[in-house]
Amino acid sequence: MSRPKSAWFPPAGTLVTYRGRTRLSTRNVRVVAEASAGRMVVEAIGKQGVPVRLTVKRENLVPMEPDLFD
Repeated sequence: MSRPKSAWFPPAGTLVTYRGRTRLSTRNVRVVAEASAGRMVVEAIGKQGVPVRLTVKRENLVPMEPDLFD
């Protein structure tokens, strides 16, 4: 099954949710920049607690859910 295409384009510095292939790969990330071919460079916290940069497809990024205090 493919995901629906969205026209949402997150600007740099935005906090978003990255949804990967599995439910375990869902994480909150910060958008750093736009890459080529519909991909975005994002920054997340790695396994050792160090920030890492990843290149992910733009359609796998969704806006964050509202917080308790929003």
